[in-house]
Amino acid sequence: MSTSVLFDAPGPRGRVRNGMLTAVSVVLVAAVLYGVYLGFDAKGQFEGKIWQPFLQWETWEFYIIPGLIGTLEAAAVAAVFALLFGAIFGLARLSDHRWVRVPAGVVVEVFRAIPLLLLIFFIFYLAPTLMGGGDYAFMAVILGLTLYNGSVLAEVVRAGVHAVPKGQSEAAYAVGMRKNQVMRLVLLPQGVTVMMPAIVSQLVVLLKDTALGYIIAYVDLLNTGFKILPARFFGSLIPAAIVIGIIYVALNMALSYLATWLERRSRRSRKTAATPIAAPGSAEVGIGAGQGPEGGGLAPDRPLE
Repeated sequence: MSTSVLFDAPGPRGRVRNGMLTAVSVVLVAAVLYGVYLGFDAKGQFEGKIWQPFLQWETWEFYIIPGLIGTLEAAAVAAVFALLFGAIFGLARLSDHRWVRVPAGVVVEVFRAIPLLLLIFFIFYLAPTLMGGGDYAFMAVILGLTLYNGSVLAEVVRAGVHAVPKGQSEAAYAVGMRKNQVMRLVLLPQGVTVMMPAIVSQLVVLLKDTALGYIIAYVDLLNTGFKILPARFFGSLIPAAIVIGIIYVALNMALSYLATWLERRSRRSRKTAATPIAAPGSAEVGIGAGQGPEGGGLAPDRPLE
């Protein structure tokens, strides 16, 4: 019998009540959507002429595709740097040396606490002062995404290593391994399997956060599709928002599917005794972490042995 870690399975009366609430919620949502449709229709937002630009190849060639390429470029570069940042500072937070562990913890906590939009603004307006004139929109987006998401990934790395049961490291020490060998050959291989779903989930967040480049005029999907396109084709604001939203949904669903596939694969794998973790901030963080088939569950804040 499977049970949820968040709540107990409802009984017969609870299932009936939940079904009724679900039906009422569906009706309410349908009514709201119908009201939105009527409002758009009254403003002529479903007329064929304002949707016509999206049926022309020139619109996709000169506006949407370049913006999509800009979004994917920023997401790809920021993802690489965020993963490196997360790996370095996550392992630094596991160090036995206080002079390494404490500064790394300060860096991670500071950049996790600062809003991403504020980071992007700060870098964008500081860069010309330090490096002279130029267009620093791409650099501001990349550095902002790297610092914020890299800090979150550092916590994922730390929790992933802690999720490996204590018996794994104890067995490695018992056969004469040194600490760096235990980390490199025992803990990290299992920790990466545990961390993978959370890492990919955070990369989904990173992809969506590239849209904040719109504020500093970075040429991304949101900028070209939601700002330049409506200015070029007057009255196409709502169609542009719908089309751009569908593209974002498709991209994020693809990454989310990858995360789900990786999580299922990690659960089927026999290479680790640790339980997959969720990204920091999720309701599943720390719940069941380290409680594998071999027991020896450890809290995420346990000092590394």
